[in-house]
Order: sequence, then structure tokens, then C-alpha cells
Amino acid sequence: MEKEKTERKSEKKPKLVETKAECKDRDCPKHGKLKTRGRSFEGTVIKKFPKRVVIQFERTVYVKKYERYAKSKTKLHARLPACMEDKINVGDYIQIRECRPLSKLINFVVIEKIKDKEEIKK
Repeated sequence: MEKEKTERKSEKKPKLVETKAECKDRDCPKHGKLKTRGRSFEGTVIKKFPKRVVIQFERTVYVKKYERYAKSKTKLHARLPACMEDKINVGDYIQIRECRPLSKLINFVVIEKIKDKEEIKK
């Protein structure tokens, strides 16, 4: 039982991959001092702003009245570190992770890019 608990803890946190480009952004989980915690999500970038992206992903929600599951879309805003701004574009599939609140909307930070827009279409 104790082995299962330790294995689960190690599976939850994804390892951060070091990038070649150094950034001086203090809100970068790789090069700055921003700590990540809690939940992580994967989704498609639907909007891109100078220091922020919006991702969207589908999830299933149980509807008690009909005793069925319904598909629901969720949008989340995430901080885009300076070292990843040129790599991530609209349509890419990325991973975000929870951090401390950075603004009224932003409670997540981009961790890594999983797939390009072209790889998703194939």
C-alpha cells in the first residue's frame, strides 16, 4: 500500500524540460521562481495574447436529471512565458499547470508544447 502511494505522487508531476533560450521572466516555471502545483490540463490554443494564451478542451459532465453524460467545453487562461512566445501559436496542443494567482483571470502557466497544429491535422 505504501509503494502505491509513492508511485502515484511521482506520476502526478510532469518533469519540466529545459529550453535552450534563457528568459528573464520571473513568472516562468523553468527559468524564474514561479512554482507550480495542483491540477494540470492539456488543450488546444484558441487565442494568443502577448503574455497569455487561452486553451479549450472537452470534458464529460454527468447530468443527473437524464442519467447521462454530456460533452462540455472549458476555456482556461494561462500565462505564456517569454521563452515560449515564439514556439506556441494558435491551434497548437499544449500542457498547462496550476500556479498561484497571477491576475484576475490567470491561475495557470504553460509548461510545454505537445503537438503542432500540423501534427494534430494528420
